[in-house]
Amino acid sequence: MTNHDEAAAVRPLTLAWVSRHLEAGERIVKTEALHGGITAEIRRLTIATRDGSTRDLVLRTFVNVEHAEDGLNREADALTLLTGTGVPAPGLVAVDPTAVHCEYPSLLRTHLAGRTVLDDEGLETRVPLLARQLVAIHALRPAVRPPEYVTLTTADSVVPPKGADAAAWAAAIDVIRKPPPPCEGRFLHRDFQPGNVLFDVPPSRPADARITGVVDWAATSWGPADLDVAHCSTNLALLHGPAWGLRFSEAYEEAGGVLAATANERLYWQVRDGLACSEEVQQVAKTWREAGRPELTTRTVEERLNACVTALMDALA
Repeated sequence: MTNHDEAAAVRPLTLAWVSRHLEAGERIVKTEALHGGITAEIRRLTIATRDGSTRDLVLRTFVNVEHAEDGLNREADALTLLTGTGVPAPGLVAVDPTAVHCEYPSLLRTHLAGRTVLDDEGLETRVPLLARQLVAIHALRPAVRPPEYVTLTTADSVVPPKGADAAAWAAAIDVIRKPPPPCEGRFLHRDFQPGNVLFDVPPSRPADARITGVVDWAATSWGPADLDVAHCSTNLALLHGPAWGLRFSEAYEEAGGVLAATANERLYWQVRDGLACSEEVQQVAKTWREAGRPELTTRTVEERLNACVTALMDALA
């Protein structure tokens, strides 16, 4: 077995666990670390099959992550539920949520074709695709609902960026001191954003891009559609500029999605997600740089977040 890099090495107990879930005569011949995740180590495993061909699996390992058991159980349940729904999600192979067999809690799933695309080029094509995909996810009505959503950000945990508009941020923090508006529940991904969506983009025909997969279902929840829409909007704003965050909400409604009834209710969720991002700007910026956007320094992302929050508060005025 060869490793693409040192970080790709699979720990011995985990390697043995994975091997027990392979078909007879199969073996792991290569491992490769995949970048883009914040909470999990992600590795692509190349499997040699009995007929001489290969196939790929993906191993997600949560190392010293709080609530890893809950996240892996949610992901396993979601992948099982999504089978046959038309939502392009991976298939579950095995899960060890409490590290009974592995060194750390782990999940093994099928590998999907495609890649994450974080470039500005072709964004006008991808945003409507993202919106239509999220509408399809929200349309799911599982017999057993996932756990109710939670929001961890509080008025005291917000971290205004250096140079932020103090008045706008103070007003935004006041927004989330209020109770959330009433909502109709939907099946939520809870981390739907460009880093968790795979695309096939023909090099000569970028307008023919299509989504091949949606990954990372560890936060699957039941709650307002606005939560997912706001999260994707914020990520688009930080990746590509504030105008794209506004465009995503429009695209979601154009695709048939239904948001909160009033503008102030919608803005509540958008403000809440923007403030939540303030707590992890440095880590998010680092992840995006590693994924091919070296110009997205922490300072650049902070400036975009400040512009996003300020614009939201201007709309509330």
